Amino acid sequence: MSDLSLLEDELRVKEDVPGSLIGILQKAQEIYGYLPKDVIYHVAGRLKTTPAEVMGVATFYSQFRLAPIGKYLIMSCQGTACHVNGSERVSAAISQYLGIQDGQTTEDGLFTLEHVACLGCCSLAPVIMINGEAHGNLTPESAVAILREIQEKEGAACAS
Repeated sequence: MSDLSLLEDELRVKEDVPGSLIGILQKAQEIYGYLPKDVIYHVAGRLKTTPAEVMGVATFYSQFRLAPIGKYLIMSCQGTACHVNGSERVSAAISQYLGIQDGQTTEDGLFTLEHVACLGCCSLAPVIMINGEAHGNLTPESAVAILREIQEKEGAACAS
């Protein structure tokens, strides 16, 4: 069960403001790391709407997550520049090494892999971003080496 009091200040300020649902959900995700089910119901109650409407917004926009993510969020760019420079091979190597696919989190909760349309780092193609830090000009081998370095720092082992 989530500590719903953490969202209270945001709700108090915005609950009567038309069109505030997205902002409230963004704040909730910032607080909890994702949108837990009890938070969805709580927000719906406070905004005098249905949980289905809140879920409709939460599932429509790709920025929102309905499940916890790993300690390290790997965003793998699939934009045109990255695609033509081998992003599919980089993503495949990451998936194979970690034993997860797009949208999944490793069993140890360390990594989540997310394919994104564009990271805006086209001159670094192919590129991944890990917790906001860009890693570019990747090969499948260099991408795995970055993950291995993180695992060593965290004392974790790979899935493969």
